[in-house]
Amino acid sequence: MQAVTTIGLDIAKSVFQVHGVDATGKVIIRRQLKRHYVLAFFQKLSPCLVGIEACATSHHWSRELKAIGHTVRLMPPAYVKPYVKRQKNDAADAEAICEAVTRANMRFVATKTPEQQSCLMLHRTRHLFIRQQTAVINAIRAHLAEFGIVARVGRTGVEELLDVVADSAGSDDRRLPEVARVCIAALGVQLRMLKSQILEFDCRIMAWHRSNETSKRLDEIPGVGPALATALVASVADPKAFRSARHFSAWIGLVPKQHSSGGKDRLGSISKQGDRYLRSLFTAGALAVIRYAKIHGTKHRPWLTAMLARRPTKVAAIALANKIARMAWAMMAKGERYREPAALAA
Repeated sequence: MQAVTTIGLDIAKSVFQVHGVDATGKVIIRRQLKRHYVLAFFQKLSPCLVGIEACATSHHWSRELKAIGHTVRLMPPAYVKPYVKRQKNDAADAEAICEAVTRANMRFVATKTPEQQSCLMLHRTRHLFIRQQTAVINAIRAHLAEFGIVARVGRTGVEELLDVVADSAGSDDRRLPEVARVCIAALGVQLRMLKSQILEFDCRIMAWHRSNETSKRLDEIPGVGPALATALVASVADPKAFRSARHFSAWIGLVPKQHSSGGKDRLGSISKQGDRYLRSLFTAGALAVIRYAKIHGTKHRPWLTAMLARRPTKVAAIALANKIARMAWAMMAKGERYREPAALAA
């Protein structure tokens, strides 16, 4: 039997599918593996090229297989899909991965370190708490509105509602039945706990930010704070995997969507492809810069002044977010510090 040179590995929770070929493309291995047999199987093979679809658990398996001498390449599942023949099943997926990993023009995903994955987990957990906080606030407002108790928009309004519930416990206020009061009080306890957890994770993200040199350099860019800086460092394992700053901003989804044909360029709204969380942080940072410029004057920002003069604020914010993303990529790829433009330094 000839030596296996390329393997497509379709990973899962319990059952993995392996598709291996030799240097001529002849199929040598096509089999299933239980999870606890995967590493033992690859230890018996001579070093070869292993392709895996990039997903949440692929970075772990990439590190494990690299540790025993194999070359591992992760690929976006959307780029592997065209190589699937007819019906979708594990064997067809593994064969498609094996075929796609050998393509010269395939785009690969760099393997993240455990530290980068841990930082992303901080962001995801904090974001989950924020969504839960919003849900609890909406529930409190909706339940009390059923009894005719409403408050103004904002955080102070929610606190006012909780104060009303607390004051009605020992008073003659009959607007809220006892059972409803107990429910709202429980939601209030949940809300305060979520707020304390969000503050705790803010502190953890700040500590990670202060311990990372690249994150501290990115924080110097106007519109980039510790949250965006740490998310960028954790999400982009290898900045040089992108050929240019435009490829990086396109990966985030901040460039126009194309529908061009017949030599005519047709550009629409932004593609919104890629990482939604990063895109939202870039947009929020750009809006903060615009808000600051409107308060303190835009005379030192001629590009932003011209953009705001001919475009709505939100459109200008997307353009500025695109520009900030390009600057961030250049600083990460070249290891440079932020250089303030001459117009701002004047």
